[in-house]
Amino acid sequence: MFQIIRNWLNHRIIRRSTITQTEWGSAFSSLPLLSGYTVDEKQALRKLTILFLDRKVFEGANGLVVTQAMKLIIALQACIPILKLDLDDYNGWVSVIVYPAGFAPERVVMDEYGVQHRVQSNLSGEAWQRGPVVLSWNDTEHAGIIDGHNLVIHEFSHKLDMQTGDANCFPPLHADMSSKKWFKYFSEGFKDFEYKCSRGKHIGIDCYAATSPAEYFAVLSEVFFERPDVINQHYPNVYEQLRQYYKQDPLTRLNLAISPYTVTSY
Repeated sequence: MFQIIRNWLNHRIIRRSTITQTEWGSAFSSLPLLSGYTVDEKQALRKLTILFLDRKVFEGANGLVVTQAMKLIIALQACIPILKLDLDDYNGWVSVIVYPAGFAPERVVMDEYGVQHRVQSNLSGEAWQRGPVVLSWNDTEHAGIIDGHNLVIHEFSHKLDMQTGDANCFPPLHADMSSKKWFKYFSEGFKDFEYKCSRGKHIGIDCYAATSPAEYFAVLSEVFFERPDVINQHYPNVYEQLRQYYKQDPLTRLNLAISPYTVTSY
């Protein structure tokens, strides 16, 4: 009964959406990443985006006014990872905070000797456990250009990873997935990638992924949706695990030939 009522409410929200065809067209055209999606996938993404916008609150920081167009561009990308999952995977938090550009929050950290220090780090985005997703609009506005980088997918992948606690490269797996295989292939991939980065060998994946297993999962999620061929070439077993987890196969969807962009070398 609960599911019936919930479905009815969702259909009602979708039917009452005031987003115009012009607004949808502008948002989709600004994200070349979506050009390879089927008509059915685009329709499902639109519905999911409407529900996402109904559940989440966007807040501008440092005087930024978050427009409807900005919300659509962010929400569409945020819904890519959960297109075949469930919007409930983003439960437990409400706010998306958008800064005009990078930001440098001040935090107190404790070193190994128990001494506290005030530090500032320049960030383009972050995801808080059971808290907001924070994004730099300057780093979000031109995302989705099939270059292997996507700040929105990165931060929202952290949110998926945080469903069971701290982000640790181990999101809740589906019943038909093997946790042993996930751990084995991601551990092997992380160690190999960490070694490559330490030796200055770049393979088209940001070496930020080598800073921790959590960042490895988030960065590879970006690449999985933006440039799946890169992961499949270097870490085919990791690609297969991501394919099973996200229930999507970007290699069969994405026509890389349509993009004038190439993988960035670092």
